Amino acid sequence: MASSDGKTRDLVSTIPGAGWDYSLHRHPYHEIERPLGPHYCVYNRRLMACCFDQLSTEDGYWLLRQKAAVLHTGEYVLQFRGPDAERLLDKLFTKDITRVRPMRCGYGLACYEDGGLLVDGVLLRLADDLFWYAQADGDFYSWARAHAVGLDVEISDPGVFVSQVQGPSSLDILAAAADDGMPDPFGYFGIARVRFAGQEVVITRTGYTNELGWEFYTEPGHDAAALWGHLAAAGEAFGMQIFGLDSMHIRRIEAGILNAGADFDHTTTPYDAGLGRFVDEHKDDFIGKAALADAPRETRLTGLYCDAEPHIGGEILVGEQVAGRVSAGALSPYLGRGVGIGMMHRAGFGEGDAVQVRCIDGQLHAGELASLPLYDKEAEIPRGKRVDIPVRPQR
Repeated sequence: MASSDGKTRDLVSTIPGAGWDYSLHRHPYHEIERPLGPHYCVYNRRLMACCFDQLSTEDGYWLLRQKAAVLHTGEYVLQFRGPDAERLLDKLFTKDITRVRPMRCGYGLACYEDGGLLVDGVLLRLADDLFWYAQADGDFYSWARAHAVGLDVEISDPGVFVSQVQGPSSLDILAAAADDGMPDPFGYFGIARVRFAGQEVVITRTGYTNELGWEFYTEPGHDAAALWGHLAAAGEAFGMQIFGLDSMHIRRIEAGILNAGADFDHTTTPYDAGLGRFVDEHKDDFIGKAALADAPRETRLTGLYCDAEPHIGGEILVGEQVAGRVSAGALSPYLGRGVGIGMMHRAGFGEGDAVQVRCIDGQLHAGELASLPLYDKEAEIPRGKRVDIPVRPQR
């Protein structure tokens, strides 16, 4: 049974007392979030706030689009260190990892032997022989350990937690917060080490929103309370607030950013999910290469427009036949309509094709297929090449 019927869902709350939560991990900023009324999902056995009593989902969305929003994520960071770290990662990922230079990020997409997708995430190369992998939800640690036999590489959990600062004011906040001002260079997918009130912190020019933004990595040796106090003070003048995953979810659908385990899984190949550009077939070898060589290249993943909110798991009908399923759905305050992501049963459908979509009211609603992303097709916003701030419609 799925965890949501479109009307209710099960989230984690904080209550007094001891009990059975031994396998869950709190973010270092859990106590900062608590007064805001958080409701959590479990992601990589970590708590990640979906929403807050003190901020509506729509207000959080416009905070992201117009000012700056912070999400303390459940991404899990693995560390790979040693002479064979690059060799192992190049075997695990479909991209050519040898091309990722120190102090740069790459997109790490991993497959099973049969070409089915395992997990994705952001790979940070901090030195020639030192990498961090900020992964989506999934058991990648055991997979990596199993394939590291005989290699000179140490795989460990460095105890790092990831937070995102996203929105048009995000780089202004970084410049105000960094002791030495804006790091240079700090281009898209760049890495920098900056000092916030004397504490050195790894930051990356990345995010899950396709808005202008950056992420910071809180390590066990940091004074987390002091670090957050400094960043919050710098962000106050720019209207920065903490928000939840529900608000970010809308933006990631608009941007066509996929969620591992939902928009793709072990039954889909990178080509099915429109991720073929992240498969470097010229590489000598990587897990899944042989299977992918014979896999169909057509994309089955699609964007959706609808006049209501698509229900995750709901049918997509072409004519009277079920032709696919919704994998993500929301109401877009910017576009003024329902938006979604769906996986069709076969390739060959195109943008503008008329469909019916099962929505959260249980009914079928008229919709149409759309290419992803739904706007900002060249990803100019996160690169700082498009700086117009959308206006919130008056109601």
